[in-house]
Amino acid sequence: MRTLIITAFVSVDGVMEAPGGEPGYRNSGWTLNTVEMDEAAYEIKAREQQEAGALLLGRRSYEAFAPVWPSMQEFAGYNAMPRYVVSTTLSQEDHRWPATILRSLEEVADLKRTEGGPISVHGSSTLGRSLAEAGLVDRYHLLVFPVLLGAGKRLFSDADQDATRLKPVEHHVYSNGVQKQVFDVLH
Repeated sequence: MRTLIITAFVSVDGVMEAPGGEPGYRNSGWTLNTVEMDEAAYEIKAREQQEAGALLLGRRSYEAFAPVWPSMQEFAGYNAMPRYVVSTTLSQEDHRWPATILRSLEEVADLKRTEGGPISVHGSSTLGRSLAEAGLVDRYHLLVFPVLLGAGKRLFSDADQDATRLKPVEHHVYSNGVQKQVFDVLH
């Protein structure tokens, strides 16, 4: 069984929307505008790319990443690995960044039952919440920035559901106040 990992930049209040400067959000670019750069905080991002066996995205994240990521050298590992996009509306993959289209969470569960390295989920706030609600998330890799953003898309669902217990497996506070928090989901 493959491990499904949600990886995200989040504010203390759980907002993950537009961390790098995507248009259309009031606080767009908050990861760049709230703290001084500390390269050590991004160590986990390099490790994720080396360890991942596949990349899983929601439709909106896939459509945002497909025109950009293929030309980015820092994402060479992701560009070389199998990619999957979960969508009921996407009619075909983007030829610039081919991916297999999965139509349901059941198909994601089937993918988890295959052999291979971890499945890494980037961005994809709606997909991440759906995966968590379906009990498909095994681990969270979070870089928590010391800022409260208020409004915005959140990583965690506000659905009335049973508690999800987490086991902390890694934690580090960097010189700029960013915290690495890695949790295993206790199923």
